[in-house]
Amino acid sequence: MTVSRFRNILYIVVAIVSLAGLADAAYLTVQALTGETAVCGGSPDCFRVLGSSFAKVAGVPLAAFGSLAYFSVFSFATFAAFGYARARLFLSLTVGAMFLATLWLLYVQAFLLHAFCRYCLFSAAIIFLLAGLVIALPPSQDASETSDR
Repeated sequence: MTVSRFRNILYIVVAIVSLAGLADAAYLTVQALTGETAVCGGSPDCFRVLGSSFAKVAGVPLAAFGSLAYFSVFSFATFAAFGYARARLFLSLTVGAMFLATLWLLYVQAFLLHAFCRYCLFSAAIIFLLAGLVIALPPSQDASETSDR
């Protein structure tokens, strides 16, 4: 298997994995915007996290930003699979920002709220997986692949 084919397979995997994160974030966004309580299996920790002041930024549910970020990752990975060099850069930057935000939010859950949300932990696992996949991407070598379409 050639390096470019392996890279394209990884981009497709990134796009598919990001859809799982998008589903998670979209569910939480809809729950927050409609005022419904997320189904957490009776976990009071989940309700404490999702109802905390950290769950919104300027009145917008944090999950909405997650939905936008996951959709961006999906889009950038799809464009990168078709050879767009800028999409590769934006994919790496977006996943990197998501990774740093996730570290902060895990800190908030562990040390400030002393509670964990299952949906948030699922999202964190997805982001860790995405970061690992992006790190595993082989660098672009030939001039035709670095063209700026």
